[in-house]
Amino acid sequence: QVQLVESGGGLVQPGGSLRLSCAASGFSIGAYAIVWYRRAPEKERELVATVGRTGEGHYYADSVKGRFTTSRDDARNTGFLQMNDLKPEDTAVYFCKAANYWGQGTQVTVSS
Repeated sequence: QVQLVESGGGLVQPGGSLRLSCAASGFSIGAYAIVWYRRAPEKERELVATVGRTGEGHYYADSVKGRFTTSRDDARNTGFLQMNDLKPEDTAVYFCKAANYWGQGTQVTVSS
């Protein structure tokens, strides 16, 4: 069964950190770029960050640049999104995408 499963979301205070994981099964994630999106309540889906097939070719939205970092571990068939210095405006459901597959999303809530 082909699927992507995100994990690592939760409730964190402003200034805190979270590390999201995107675990693939049923296909090799190493053949694809990994793309992270988020959707905040009553907002459009936003492209947050990407990491290329070789672990290079990063892209970051201006809103997260300098705070978020993407990486991948193809041996574990998993991608990661390290989120530091989180802000309330980062609150959203975060999704990963690889090939044409999407994960189910993981909720990130930044609140004091």
